[in-house]
Amino acid sequence: MAALPKNQQSIRLFKNPVLEALTHVHPLIPLFMWSPVAVLLVALAVREGLWGPGIALAVASGGLIWTLTEYVLHRFVFHFKPRSAWQERIAYLIHGIHHDQPQDATRLVMPPAAALVLAVVLYLGFRLLLGVHWVMPFFSGFLVGYLCYDYIHYAIHHFMPRNAALKYLKNHHMKHHYMMHGARWGVSSALWDKVFGTMEERIPVPAPTASRDASGGAVRGA
Repeated sequence: MAALPKNQQSIRLFKNPVLEALTHVHPLIPLFMWSPVAVLLVALAVREGLWGPGIALAVASGGLIWTLTEYVLHRFVFHFKPRSAWQERIAYLIHGIHHDQPQDATRLVMPPAAALVLAVVLYLGFRLLLGVHWVMPFFSGFLVGYLCYDYIHYAIHHFMPRNAALKYLKNHHMKHHYMMHGARWGVSSALWDKVFGTMEERIPVPAPTASRDASGGAVRGA
């Protein structure tokens, strides 16, 4: 899938130019933002004297738990069922816009401010469960899982992969976009769709789009 055609502009979400600018993110921002944090967390774990194989296991566990988090967020948060006009606007802002313009390269990764808030909340939650030391390598793996998700998502929307695994994931995600909006929630992995039986949708679900923007104005001319 190519980028937006030159004669097609990104759908405007906010009338305020500053807020609108914050909805557009260069795809490399997450890499520059989170990869140093992931490396630092492992370095801190090593400095604390944590057991080497244990660090590796914690990193791998964090990556696995990311795939479950990705599934849960996509299924229950990004595709929540709005019950009012303002909820429709929220749904469109957080994910409906992506279904309307899946080829918009500046809206394929999470805005840094939202990502930072979510990361802090999740880190504190994992810290309560794992303690102040083991949360470091675990969350490092979690961040690596998130980065894999971001760039797999970008790749399957903008490239024709030659790798068999990426071809499978592209087919999996394109079916979610164009054939079954109520199934195939995993992006970087189809594991949890298989575990929870959501490879096929039981009841057809419409795409999470809306006719109004996040600030209450019309998104489209119609």
